[in-house]
Amino acid sequence: MQLDVIEKLAALLTVAFGLVAALAWNGAIQAIFKAVFGDASDILAMLIYAIVVTIIAVFVTIKIGKTEAKIREKYEKKHGHTEV
Repeated sequence: MQLDVIEKLAALLTVAFGLVAALAWNGAIQAIFKAVFGDASDILAMLIYAIVVTIIAVFVTIKIGKTEAKIREKYEKKHGHTEV
């Protein structure tokens, strides 16, 4: 039971720091778009921002998934089982 609590707490803390990092990147990217496209309240600029961020998120998610699969495959070959 204690190990489960520690694992869940570690997962929650990781997600929390991920959210903080995402918010920081969001602010940075919005500032870049504001510098390039002008006022961030412009609907076109906001739409372009949303599309670009979505494309980046999809690309990064796919890359992370492929990397994780390669690491898992190497681990399974080395250790002969699927538990990481």
